[in-house]
This record gives sequence, C-alpha cells and structure tokens, in this order.
Amino acid sequence: MKLSESSESPAQSNHSQPPTPFHSRPWAASLILTAGLALLAFGIALSLSFGAAPIRLFEVWNAVFHFNPEIQNHQIIWEIRLPRILGGVLIGVCFAVAGAIMQGMTRNPLADSGLLGLNSGASLAMAICFALFPGSSFLQLMLYSFVGAALAVVMVYGTSSISKGGLTPVRLVLAGAAVTALLSALGDAISLYFNVGQDLAFWYAGGLSGTKWVQLGIVLPWVVAAFIGALMLSRSITLLSLGDEIALSLGQRTGIVKVLGMILVLILAGAAVSLVGSIGFVGLIIPHMTRKLVGVDYRWIIPCSAIMGALLIVFADLAARMINAPEETPVGVLIALIGVPFFLYLARKERRAL
Repeated sequence: MKLSESSESPAQSNHSQPPTPFHSRPWAASLILTAGLALLAFGIALSLSFGAAPIRLFEVWNAVFHFNPEIQNHQIIWEIRLPRILGGVLIGVCFAVAGAIMQGMTRNPLADSGLLGLNSGASLAMAICFALFPGSSFLQLMLYSFVGAALAVVMVYGTSSISKGGLTPVRLVLAGAAVTALLSALGDAISLYFNVGQDLAFWYAGGLSGTKWVQLGIVLPWVVAAFIGALMLSRSITLLSLGDEIALSLGQRTGIVKVLGMILVLILAGAAVSLVGSIGFVGLIIPHMTRKLVGVDYRWIIPCSAIMGALLIVFADLAARMINAPEETPVGVLIALIGVPFFLYLARKERRAL
C-alpha cells in the first residue's frame, strides 16, 4: 500500500529533522559582514577627515600610507584621530560581543554588560585605582577593571540566585540594576572623597579623545584572544540559548561553557571600560538587532555583532564631534539617547510575554 506523507511515523519525522533548530540566515550574515566592513572603512575615512581641523580625503590617504612627521595634518591623523577611531572600533566589538554572549547564555534579551553591573564594577575599580594608586600604569588599570567587573558578576548572580524561585531573567535584570546603582554610588563617593571627580568625569561619560597607541597595543591582544574564544564557543552558546535541557541532551557541558563564556565577557567588558570608560546599551542594542537579521545561530551572531558594534561606535563618535563643533559631546551620551528608549521597548515587550 502506498503511504501518504501524512502517514509517516513520528519517529521517522523526528529523525529527519535537524537536532537543533538554529534558523540561521547565512546569506543575511554574509551581506552584513561584507557590506559592514565596507561601510566601516568608509566611516573610518570620514572620521579621519572630519574634525576641528577638516582634512581632505586624499591627504588622509597620504597620511596613513605615506606618513610624513613634518606635516602637521599627518601628525593630527596619526597621533590623535587614528588611535581614537581604532579605539572606537575595539570597544564597539567588545561591548557588542560581550552582550551577545550574555544574551545567549542567559536566554535574556535584556542582558548587557552595562545593565548587569559589569561596567559599573569596572568603573568602581578604576575610581579606586585613580584615588589610591594614581601612578598606576595602563596595564594595571586594565587588570583592576577586570577585577571590578568580576566582583559585579559575583554580586549580580549571587543576589539573583539566593531569592526564592532561583535565577530568572527578570531577577537577573533587577539584581543588575541594584548592583549597578550601588557600585556607581560607591564610585561617586570615592571620587568625591579623594577629589578625583574631575579626572574621572569625562572618562565616566565614555570619552574616546584620550586614546593612545600604547593603550591600543595593550588592549588589542586581549580583545583578539577573547574574540577568537567567542567564535570557538559560539556553537555551544547557540545550544545554551535553546535551553539547558536541550544543551545537556546534546552533550554540552553547560557549566564549563558558562564559566568560559563569563570569562570572555569579563575580558571584553573590562578591556573596553579601561580604555574609554563606561558606555552602556551597545551590548543590548546590537546583539538584539543582529539576532533579528541573521537568526539564532551564534556562529553568525557574534561576528556580525562585532561589525555592527564597531559601526555604531565609529559613527556615534563622528556625530559626537560634529554636533557641537569644536566642542565634543561624549559618545556615551549619544548612545544612551538611543539605548534608553530601546531598553524600555524591550522591557515592555518582555513584560507582555510573561
């Protein structure tokens, strides 16, 4: 007897289905990566050209590829603008990839290194360092920021886990908000007591203007290593995003994956905060938008988030320099103008889903 398609047994049907419904869109991811890199190169060129002293694009080209230290515009590009822009690229990658990892591991679309206290923890550690160890090197500052971010993680996860009902996405966000407020208040108190508030003011606002080549040289290896680690862990993060039970049934060691993922988040967030201060909402906005475009496979989400995060910071920094030229608007302020409404929209959406 000839069997129809509807008479296929459930076992046969399940066997024919892929074990993990990634729902990825490789064509969209490929388009984002190629077009994003081209747009990023264009944005870098614009940022090098525009500023307090406008420089024509052909002179930018000559300064980058035929540097002459005797020409003032070449010095402006190499010593001021180029490290600033490359620093923006790095922190865009750091915050976006850290947010993507956190959202995947916690299955929480509101997860972000800023909202869950990591940025404020790193900022508190930096305030302590400025107050008590003013002669510290940049490498020491970065290590302090890692410690501060780790302290925030312990406090957030500890606070949200001890409550009745265990760890949930909503409790995680609430604990992150409470810990962020506490650590920010402590940082403000320290800066006032030790009279270092003026030194920290623009740094806290998310300033890129003080970025130097030596700082980029210290941060870059950490960021590259963490990004490679995120790519290697991306498939496991995808499985975690489907739920712990599914990940365990597919042979994933969820505990190890979560520990490794959190270490990567600490490195990325700590390096970014030590470089330019606390810039929030990048890790919230970018991974969420990327997931809508490329699907739920983190093998695509992580690299696409890196490109889109770099684009957001580069163009936001360009706008921050041009809005009120020659005065600068801190780039963190512009990001917040986008991020706060986006966060409220997501929070309202999640509330309806509960």
